[in-house]
This record gives sequence, structure tokens and C-alpha cells, in this order.
Amino acid sequence: MGRLTGGDPSLLRRINSAVVLHALRGASSSPTLTDLTRITGLSRPTVEGVVEGLFEAGLVVECAPEGAETRRQGRPARRFRFRAEAGHLLGIEIGPHRVSALLSGLDGRIIGAGSREVPETAGADDRLDRVRAVVADVLRRTGVARSSLRAVGVGSPGIVEADGTVRLGTALPDWTGLPLGERLRRSFRCPVLVENDANAAAVAEHWKGAATESDDVVFVLAGLSPGAGSLIGGRLHRGFGGAAGEIGALHLLGRDVTPEHLLSTTDTPLDPLDEHAVAAVFAKARHGDEQARAAVERFIQRLVHDVAALVLALDPELVVVGGWAAGLDGVLDPLRSELARYCLRPPRVCLSLLGEAAVATGALRLALDHVEEQLFAVEGTVTARR
Repeated sequence: MGRLTGGDPSLLRRINSAVVLHALRGASSSPTLTDLTRITGLSRPTVEGVVEGLFEAGLVVECAPEGAETRRQGRPARRFRFRAEAGHLLGIEIGPHRVSALLSGLDGRIIGAGSREVPETAGADDRLDRVRAVVADVLRRTGVARSSLRAVGVGSPGIVEADGTVRLGTALPDWTGLPLGERLRRSFRCPVLVENDANAAAVAEHWKGAATESDDVVFVLAGLSPGAGSLIGGRLHRGFGGAAGEIGALHLLGRDVTPEHLLSTTDTPLDPLDEHAVAAVFAKARHGDEQARAAVERFIQRLVHDVAALVLALDPELVVVGGWAAGLDGVLDPLRSELARYCLRPPRVCLSLLGEAAVATGALRLALDHVEEQLFAVEGTVTARR
């Protein structure tokens, strides 16, 4: 993006630039210099200098006078707006059954979206080819040049290291050890930031979903082997090795039934990625099949147990349940009852408001945070790695 300060490295200059840019980006109309002086509390000469620097950087543009002003005598006041179209961001979800992408301007407003189905048995090369195809399609349909991308966020299953390498990823074939960030960076001329899918979803709910008013949040990506992402004090909590929230492994402590047998109504284990088989069990349970009901009850109890363990450790204000289990009517009440038994102050529990879009939305926020850190560079962002 380049420096916003005309080469001036002083902290004060950068803070002033950040304050004015924040005001411009958040304005509901096109403010004048007088408006910006009042909003920011900065002196008029300071605002004029900052706006000129932002103008040269391509982040601000002068607007035509508003209707009433054109009818007045004399020269109308100059008005400015933030150029959200000065760059673009991508949020990508890579999942077992589909890949999807969201495209936005620098203000985070989505202007394009696309997705493609992927076989659960697809290898890493095939899956990444689908990602590239989805991105190319979204860029083509929106008329956005690939060169205008400023950052790309990616949400993926697995334990993800800071450089984007998947240290452990059992949900997708060929995923463990995959240098995912490095592979995707070959397709873009901008930073690519890779995050665990549950972590990305937690960030998304905090940004645009059920957790916008809460800074201590647990997001549960429910499935046969669930995962969770957490925000503590408004910041994403990854843990020392990036494995925080891997609650799907808790059954190993008690050597309980494996995830593959959890929803099985026979002696044959279910593939955790076989969503059709899982959906069939829930459908049978709704129609009164006793074996299916027992299997669903096992699933709910396991999920409740796993989430309770994490809640006792973190004491969040809110638990958001997402993933394919988010549509289950029977999940929330047992979870609330169990948490009430053990927690001094039970958290609120609700379903995701973003549904299937949660991971890609969080990945987009990851990209936006990276660009904002470049633009403002005053304090850390929600998703910044320490």
C-alpha cells in the first residue's frame, strides 16, 4: 500500500493520518475539511496536510459538491470520501465439501461471492485448483483486477502455523504438512494469511454475526469431531502452538466412543465427512427411529461435554454454535442446562447468524485486519499474531 504520510515516519503524523482516515471511512456522507476538523479534533492545517497525503496515496478522492451547495454563491466547500475501491480483499473458505470466496473493497463491504462443490476425497492439488477457479470466477464477474488485491484471508481445517503451514489436518486428504500459505501465495501478488476455520468463524461472528456485542466468545464449529475458536478480551486466542479449541480430541481423555461411531446406528462407523450419512441419521431420529434417536442423543451429550470443558476453562460471555449442527433444534437447551450445572455464571448460548458464510467471512476480516494494520499501524488488530 505504501506509506500514507508522504515519507514522514513520525508516529504523530501516522496517528493523525489514521484518525482522519477512520473519520473518512466511517462518514455517512462526504465530509468537508471543516467537518473533519470537528470530528477529529485536529487543527485545520493538520487535517489539510493529512488529506493531501491520503489523496496522493490514492485512498481519498474529492467529491462533487452536494445539490444545495451548487446553488449557493461563491465557491462550495471541498468534500472528500474514502476510496474503498482503491484495493480489494478476498476471504476464502476451504472445506471438506466446498470451497468459497468473498470479495470486498477496503471497507469490508462484500461486492462478490462464489463457491464450488468439492468431493470429500479430493486431494490437495485438486482442492486448490477449485479454489483458484472460484477466485478467478469471482474476479471476472465483478470486473476486479487480480492486481488490485491487497490481502487474501483463508480459513482451513487443521492446526495452522503462523506461516500458513497446516501442521495437522485430518479432515482433508493430503492436508497434514501442506504449506498452504506458500502454495496459495503463488497465485497472488499480495499477502496470504491462513487461519484455522473455527478461529475464522469466531472472528466473523464478532464482526458481523451473533457476537458483535461480546468480547469473550467461544464459537463451536459442530460436527462429529468439533472444533472451537475463542476470543478473549476481543482478541483471537490461538494458544502457544495454534491448537487452542481442538475439543474434538477430548474423548481421548476418557477413551470414550470414537467420533466415527458416535452417530452410527449399526456396527459400521460413519465417515465424519459423509454429511449425507450424518443427515440421514438425524432425519431418521426426527421420524421416530429409536436407534437414530439414541445416536443423536450421544452426539448431543458429547458436544455438550466438549463445550462445557472449554467454557469452564475460559469463562466466556457467549457461546455461538455453528457448523452443520447449527440447524439442530435439540442442541441449545441441553447445552444451556449443562453449563448452568457447572458454571458460576453460565454464558449465553445461541446459534450462528452467519451459517455457512461464517468461515469465509472471518477469512475476509483477517485480510481486512492486515490491511488496516498497514493503513493505521497504531495498535494491534483482533487477528494479529503476536
